[in-house]
Amino acid sequence: MEWTGWATGAVRRHGGAAGRAVRRAWTEPGRERDLTVQACKAALAACVAWAVAGWWLQAPMAFVAPWVAVVLVESTVYRSLAHGLQQVAAIAVGTVVATVVALVLDSTMITMALVLPAVLLLAQWQRLGSQGIYAATGALFVLTDVQVTLATSGARIAEAVFGAVVGITVNALIRPPVYLRDTRAALADAAREAREILEAVAEGLDDGDWGSHTAGDWHERALRLGRLVDQARSAIGWSRESMRGNHRGRGTTAVCPPGKAYDDALAVLDHVAVHTAGVTRTVLETTSHSGDVARPGPRITGPYADFLRHTARAIGLYGQTRFAGTGTERSADGSLREAVGELRRSLDTLRQRLPSTVRDDPDALATHGALLAQARRLADQLVPD
Repeated sequence: MEWTGWATGAVRRHGGAAGRAVRRAWTEPGRERDLTVQACKAALAACVAWAVAGWWLQAPMAFVAPWVAVVLVESTVYRSLAHGLQQVAAIAVGTVVATVVALVLDSTMITMALVLPAVLLLAQWQRLGSQGIYAATGALFVLTDVQVTLATSGARIAEAVFGAVVGITVNALIRPPVYLRDTRAALADAAREAREILEAVAEGLDDGDWGSHTAGDWHERALRLGRLVDQARSAIGWSRESMRGNHRGRGTTAVCPPGKAYDDALAVLDHVAVHTAGVTRTVLETTSHSGDVARPGPRITGPYADFLRHTARAIGLYGQTRFAGTGTERSADGSLREAVGELRRSLDTLRQRLPSTVRDDPDALATHGALLAQARRLADQLVPD
């Protein structure tokens, strides 16, 4: 009974998740819809390749065409073209080598023992990239056939070429994938996480509720923020690649690839991640090494919490201004400048109060001075002069 209940619960959870994914794919743009479209395009490419090679031409190795067509409906048009050329080259090389050796030796087992190690080593050739393994696949198709002839091997290569053409064409002409939305989402996620971390630290400093465990959690989140920025950097690369050879980047309804503004935003978020990690590390050190670094009192934690709160608001508005993509950028831009002005005023207040608070502690003065310098550079990058 216990196992049945667990299985029923698992089915319900996974079934519910699948149902929600289907609804999102049907009702709104997003990753689920993109995946559904790509799956349908791959199926269409296979059907077209089989209809021509298998049904109309009745080619001897017709299955090769739909197989190649399916795997070449890639995540970007550029990747489809690049992988298509590499895959056809790998299949052709494996097929030719296996055919020649099989015709000379007239022994399948001996030919397989000689050819497979050679083509598997060839698969590591850098110019074939990730498609090198298809050299071994092409060789196996030859060696496991009932009869090896030049005609069947030539037909196999021709069908691979045709399948590649079909897969690349379908991917390029029918709603080619664009990942600009994923890029905006990745950048916005990093900005939102930075804002939430700084808000949590500010609230903890105000309440005085920040022991070593809580400070450790803040610092772990700050370190993960750097990985979110790296994911955003990867998403920008995907977006730019998805626009190469993509007809959606031309014409009156063109989708613009990420430009310099995205690179600038990435640089700002890099600085935000470093700044946030520095803040949380300082807070953690004051709780972990209370004998070496004096815990700041309310005279310093209050103004510093205000500064962090203003920083968090500025970062949140920066995300709305740069990554929303909804036409709200202009209205948010004025709020951003106002928030940065408040951030700078809170920073000035903290700078005025800091020297008298940590005058007898040079180490603390140096640490907080470095954080203040980082904060000033952050404010300058959020709204450049």
